[in-house]
Amino acid sequence: MIEDLAYAANAAGPATAEPNPILSFMPLILMFVIFYFLLIRPQQKRQQDTQKMIQNLKKGDRIITSGGILGEITSIQEDYVVIKVGNNDLTKMEVLKSAIVGLRQEKK
Repeated sequence: MIEDLAYAANAAGPATAEPNPILSFMPLILMFVIFYFLLIRPQQKRQQDTQKMIQNLKKGDRIITSGGILGEITSIQEDYVVIKVGNNDLTKMEVLKSAIVGLRQEKK
């Protein structure tokens, strides 16, 4: 009889509240939001700025390539540019536009 009361007490014990599923996923959602604003969004902005810079290249711009080559644009084609490297006018290279990482800032 005492055993029956013990089982009945456990069955009708205090009701446990189910956790809200949104609250259980809140840390994961918060981590994604933080990653978006700290990693994904700045990278997308940098990529857009680089694309815009490549589209606005013109003859005479001084550029830096991903390989570290410095040069001055002498002509622009659809997918590549011809650059003059060094002081000699005969030293020219063809470089893909996708290999250009930035414009060289002039020393003042």
